[in-house]
Amino acid sequence: MKAFPPRHGPPSYCFGMPIVVVPYDPEWPARFEAERALLEDVLSPWLDCGIHHIGSTAVAGLAAKPIIDMMAGVGDFEEARGAYEPLAGIGYVHEPHRPRIAHHFAKHAAGGQTTHGLHLTEPGSDLWRERLVFRNALRADPGLAAEYEALKLALARDQVDYTRSKRPFVAEVLARFRLQPGRR
Repeated sequence: MKAFPPRHGPPSYCFGMPIVVVPYDPEWPARFEAERALLEDVLSPWLDCGIHHIGSTAVAGLAAKPIIDMMAGVGDFEEARGAYEPLAGIGYVHEPHRPRIAHHFAKHAAGGQTTHGLHLTEPGSDLWRERLVFRNALRADPGLAAEYEALKLALARDQVDYTRSKRPFVAEVLARFRLQPGRR
């Protein structure tokens, strides 16, 4: 892979908090499983194709923002709006992200830091394919995961536009699988 230098720009924040990337925590899979069990009950009327652990916390050994990112497949995108209230009842706040293809929610700790992110999307959507393909590529290739980790650590250290600055790397990985990120 080619090197992607950090972009210089304004400080980067995730849900109002500065970006912090921490070493891999072996508790992340257990935290996902506990949350998945809770979400399966809440989302059962809408769920199709399960709840998946995505993002960097889903890749063993990879440093990450300490947020358990998840994606749940829903049978019907519009009907899944019915999940907003039950999700709020267990602490999830609706925070729009790619609203044409996903309902996004975040769960926050008492201090305001985000602990979990959740996307509801139809299996087969662009977001579904992108997130699973990228996660699986990192899981399958330790060298690729190490490159991604180095980029993330540099971006967090420099507090540049973290998400936007990772896009060229993600796009290059997805292109290997004939996917283009961010299509609607």
